[in-house]
Amino acid sequence: MSGDVFGNGMLLSKQTRLIAAFDHRDIFIDPDPDAKKSFAERQRLFDMGRSSWQDYDTSLLSEGGGIFPRSSKTITLSKQAREAIGLSKEVATPQEVMQAILKAKVDLLWFGGIGTYVRSTSESNADADDKANDAIRITGKQVGAKVIGEGANLGITQLARIEFAQHGGCVDTDAIHNSAGVNSSDLEVNIKIALGTLVRDGVWSIEERNDFLADMTDEVAELCLKNNYLQTLTLSLVERRGMDEFTDLVGLMQSLEAAGELDRPVEFLPDDAEIAERAIAQRPLTRPEVSILLAYAKNTLYADLLKSSVPDDPYLGKELYRYFPSHLAGKQPQTIENHRLRREVIATVLANAMINRGGPAYIHKMTTATSADGAQVAFAYAAARDSFGLTDLNSAIDLEDNKITGKVQLALYGEVQTLMVAQTLWFLRNVSFESGLSTIVERYARGIEEIRSSLSELLPPFIAKSVAKQAKGFEEGGTPPALARRVAELSALTLASDIVLLAEQTGAPVRTAAEGYFAVLERFRLGRITEQSHTIKVADHYDRMALDRALANVMRAQRDLSEDVLAAGDGPIKERMQAWDTNFAGEIARIEKMVTELTEGELSVSRLSVAAGLLSDLARH
Repeated sequence: MSGDVFGNGMLLSKQTRLIAAFDHRDIFIDPDPDAKKSFAERQRLFDMGRSSWQDYDTSLLSEGGGIFPRSSKTITLSKQAREAIGLSKEVATPQEVMQAILKAKVDLLWFGGIGTYVRSTSESNADADDKANDAIRITGKQVGAKVIGEGANLGITQLARIEFAQHGGCVDTDAIHNSAGVNSSDLEVNIKIALGTLVRDGVWSIEERNDFLADMTDEVAELCLKNNYLQTLTLSLVERRGMDEFTDLVGLMQSLEAAGELDRPVEFLPDDAEIAERAIAQRPLTRPEVSILLAYAKNTLYADLLKSSVPDDPYLGKELYRYFPSHLAGKQPQTIENHRLRREVIATVLANAMINRGGPAYIHKMTTATSADGAQVAFAYAAARDSFGLTDLNSAIDLEDNKITGKVQLALYGEVQTLMVAQTLWFLRNVSFESGLSTIVERYARGIEEIRSSLSELLPPFIAKSVAKQAKGFEEGGTPPALARRVAELSALTLASDIVLLAEQTGAPVRTAAEGYFAVLERFRLGRITEQSHTIKVADHYDRMALDRALANVMRAQRDLSEDVLAAGDGPIKERMQAWDTNFAGEIARIEKMVTELTEGELSVSRLSVAAGLLSDLARH
């Protein structure tokens, strides 16, 4: 139990059953531990400060357990101990026992101390650069655990992480697993900077400042854990999307390299030849590789935001308060507002939030699909997030931790992320931020909420059926009915921004604009496109851009046609549709037939492009 990292790691859950452990002095084996009793004993040892496994109460060990000095020439193991760590030999050297522990079939292999214990098959022990552990080191393929956690640095080489991940294991990087500690240090420093003015001005004594800092301990811990929760969440969402994310991640990697920001060989990222092989074999990037790209994406975005006017924007300036504890904001808000690293903190908060919520390739997707830069994406991100109330929705999903399966919870988060990414792109293409974010968010949030509250009345049957089916699936996975419905509606609610814009352009009430919009959607059976366009598989970056453009053109034509319908009279939407039909009967019927034939077949980029062209021609006519 020497070293606080290992101790902390083994004290995070009272359900942890610690089967085996070793440090530089002892080897610990407890074949069938009592979770409650062993947790209490680990807590006792941890509280001692300078304990070792020799201080462990051996009467609490399960049958066949023991604590053995590493200095022994040989160790005699019980049948239970051998079965627990998967070692067939009754008498073995300490090195053989420790190697068996590293290979044991367990849920979690946790590194908390100094040493590099796993290398890849392609590496030598010399590559691991840790002679002290050459005798016990294993390869990534040989790890028997399902998950590797790295409380310490360099417990496993990066190539070994990739190898372990490619063989079905779950692992990130030591930087990801250690980031909460760095985060807490940064937060502590910035809080002390904020409070420093109070001490210098004589408002507080140093003792008063220290008492105030101590009062915030729990909230600071919460903020740090939340940041790191979101960081690993985005890795899990990338992993869930698999090859659907591959093209964008490769594009990000290549653009970083072209800009001189990234050296692929140094970071053990695949070269173009290997990327081509993986594309053919349908093998996505692993979590350790995505972890590297995540870090670069955040650092690059942070630098871009800091150079821009984003940190000086009044609306985005509120991000400053997301960083600091609410206790500080409530008691001494002026110390936050006047913080000398204000711009840096705002850029940090935004860079973290945007990449955590959008994924490592989020900015790359937005900037290659439009002419926008990172700063403009920040405005669009905030508009999408706040107009659709995504912060509250994500918080509601957070509350389902350990209540529903990870698979279902990731599916819920995935729906929110899909809408957020799509709406960021929509705001970049359709809205100017020159007048400021506040009025834009206020207008769109009001209109979107009005549509959401009436969605069950507005949706055409095809989309309504799809939403109900998805909501039922979430409910069957344990999601509360209200949350299941709210998330399932997002695929339809993504049309709301178009409707609010339509209402603004025509001067019609939002409800009327929505009725006209959905009437046109149903008339041309475009609900299929809305619900199933994400199923279209694209081969490369340019095919993806073509698909994105085709979808955008379909939706733009849909909005233009809706505007034509709204302009066809002053009565109810049914009467306006009839008037529109009468005026363009032959042309409408012809286009309707052609679009129906295109969208009822297997959706493809070419079909969508043709459909968009036909609808646009009708709107111009």
